[in-house]
Amino acid sequence: MIRLIGYFFGVGIMLALLVAAGIAVYISDLTKDLPDYEVLAKYEPPVTTRVHAADGSLMGEFARERRLYLPIQAVPDRVKAAFLSAEDKNFYTHPGIDVVGLTRAIITNLQNMGSGRRPVGASTITQQVAKNFLLSSRQTYDRKIREMILAFRIEQAYSKDRIFELYLNEIFFGLGAYGVAGAALTYFDKSVNELTVADAAYLAALPKGPSNYHPFKHTERAIERRNWVIDQMIENGYVSQSEGEKAKASGLNVTPRRGGTYLFAGEYFTEEVRREIIDRYGQNALYEGGLSVRTTLDPKLQVLARKALQHGLIRYDTLRGYRGPVTRIDASGDWGIPLAEVESLNDVPEWKVAVVLSASENGLEVGLKPAREVSGDVGPDRERVTVPLDNMKWAMRHVVDGKRLKADTPADVVSPGDVVFVEKVEATEEDSGGWTLRQVPEIGGALVAMDPHTGRVLAMAGGFSFSESEFNRATQAYRQPGSSFKPFVYAAALDNGYTPASVVLDAPITITIGNEVWSPKNYGGKSAGPSTLRAGIERSRNLMTVRLANDMGMPLVAEYAERFGVYDKMAPHIAMSLGSGETTVMRMVSAYSVFANGGRQIQPTLIDRIQDRYGETVYKHDDRRCEGCNADEWRGQAEPELVDDSEQVLDPMTAYQITSMMQGVVQRGTAVTLSELGRPIAGKTGTTNDEKDAWFVGFTPDIVVGVFMGYDQPKPMGKGSTGGGLAAPIFKEFMAAALKDMRPVDFQTPEGMKVIAINRKTGMRAAEGGGGVIMEAFKPGTGPADTYSIIGGDFGVPEAAAISPSASRAISSGGGGLY
Repeated sequence: MIRLIGYFFGVGIMLALLVAAGIAVYISDLTKDLPDYEVLAKYEPPVTTRVHAADGSLMGEFARERRLYLPIQAVPDRVKAAFLSAEDKNFYTHPGIDVVGLTRAIITNLQNMGSGRRPVGASTITQQVAKNFLLSSRQTYDRKIREMILAFRIEQAYSKDRIFELYLNEIFFGLGAYGVAGAALTYFDKSVNELTVADAAYLAALPKGPSNYHPFKHTERAIERRNWVIDQMIENGYVSQSEGEKAKASGLNVTPRRGGTYLFAGEYFTEEVRREIIDRYGQNALYEGGLSVRTTLDPKLQVLARKALQHGLIRYDTLRGYRGPVTRIDASGDWGIPLAEVESLNDVPEWKVAVVLSASENGLEVGLKPAREVSGDVGPDRERVTVPLDNMKWAMRHVVDGKRLKADTPADVVSPGDVVFVEKVEATEEDSGGWTLRQVPEIGGALVAMDPHTGRVLAMAGGFSFSESEFNRATQAYRQPGSSFKPFVYAAALDNGYTPASVVLDAPITITIGNEVWSPKNYGGKSAGPSTLRAGIERSRNLMTVRLANDMGMPLVAEYAERFGVYDKMAPHIAMSLGSGETTVMRMVSAYSVFANGGRQIQPTLIDRIQDRYGETVYKHDDRRCEGCNADEWRGQAEPELVDDSEQVLDPMTAYQITSMMQGVVQRGTAVTLSELGRPIAGKTGTTNDEKDAWFVGFTPDIVVGVFMGYDQPKPMGKGSTGGGLAAPIFKEFMAAALKDMRPVDFQTPEGMKVIAINRKTGMRAAEGGGGVIMEAFKPGTGPADTYSIIGGDFGVPEAAAISPSASRAISSGGGGLY
């Protein structure tokens, strides 16, 4: 018997050794190509890039996986407790595998064999880290064993807190959210520190199967799972019974965060920043790099820019009549359902989408687009409002087949089923208020505001609505600047020997260029005869500008245009002196900034600073040196000073002279409407042939603003549609609001300049206080002419000549040239 027992014992030992050897070979085979778990030490998950305004307001977020990386120390205890209770309550005590939980799972799976149920995994948090970071999600025993082996190794290499941190930042929660910080924002629009026990429990319930516990599609199932997590938190002692019961009694309260842009009215700016980041660093850096971008945008000025531009575009568009509905729907039944499918203008929240229910001689009855529930379902409310006839009189001039007709009643213009925009306006002295009919302007436009000393773009409106058109007319639309280009021609003249008192002939001319004959004309067709340069720019004289450009030579004009950044390469054709080339609003504002800042070149920027995911600054726009900023203590030394090393592209005295002349444009010239602001403002209007483009670019000592209006596909805007009539009022509305609380600041006269009284017409010295006398600024060594002389009286035809003989005579002796 003893021998038999010994025999069986020996056989058992041999079998055990064979099984052990087999298991060892099997495990050895599984582990020979295991991933390197040491990569977890260098883990850099895709993280959301966030764009902020100058005041820190969030403008937008860009990510393929919406994730904000959160160190474990920043995760609140209640959030940790929820995930530990839901996923792995023994996490801080087991070696990577929960033996009790694993045994329970094996027994459960054996009992469920053949039932078709999905196997129970019993994975610890460490195992899930191994699976999510290093393995696939295939449901196989091989993968499970490899996962366990990696879990042991990970536990030996990293602390429990580091493993938990990796888990909380990597897991997917549904709705495009990754990581607990991103999930808190996505589901509740809260930071993790603001999450309640119920909120944290629901988030902890999601990793098991986000789609199975969708807050709106499977609400009851989601609440049931969340309450189970809360029960586990109570059982594990993380929350009290009363606190847990209170949390279970609450609803899910999910309020998904809206995507896209967050700062009101900043869509065009945000999109421009997005493109710049991609150009600078590439798409992966933008969508995965976790950059923190601080832009130059001033939110208050941005709202004002949007408002002023929209008002200007609407003002022009309504005078052209009503063009028809947005679309049509069946309004006979529940009109709310089809109306809810019509896209609103998200960035024009004042306008509501509405369907016309009836039209009478007194106005319209319309139904407003119903709101959607948090779940996305159409709400039950159906609100009806009235648009009185007085608030839609502009629409009585309606367009049919390209012809403008006059309607007798609203029913001639709209009919039931028409989808339109309406807006509720406040009552004023001129307007009774109430609901008003609106339409998206067909005309386009842009406004850019810039700090002339740093190039920081403070506001940018690229059109009426980003939702309606993403085309940014401030940076992407290349248009003819027209007469707003003239200051650069005059600046070239003033920088090369002419003075504001130099006299140029304003008279009809004809130029032969090859086989073509060109006869430029002043706007309105009239001419004024001999006039000073100041009068020429104030009254925007085309004929004077052409003669002046010819006298200097177009190569010199082209050089200055390129120096200011208006064009990259300007063809030296005489017609270009009148702004027939194409440029952008951004370029024009940057170029005018040179006048405003005393002649220094600037580099426009939308971005102040960019930091990487670790907070290190990788880009900073302001590269000025600060002398004395790093002193350890004060020892009587001078105050720190910012040193501006930017290139001087224009004589500061010339910059002041052209600024003074452009002040005359506002005080007496084509933009005299701006004089009502009662502030020192300089600027220039611009209108192109057939009124296809209307401009005004103007500035104070501290801000430069450019405005453009025109159809995206250039076509005439109508007789009288000038820069002074269309663009200048937009500038006026913006500046009135932007400068409202600021004290007026005068333009500073450079040291050494002389101010002399001259006759406005002849440019010659005159007695102060007399009729037709103006005070004019002259550089040292120059002054009013001693004898009356006219530039351009013997106009020649060479199109791209160097400085002509007549210009040489003007510089050396006549028209206020050098002494």
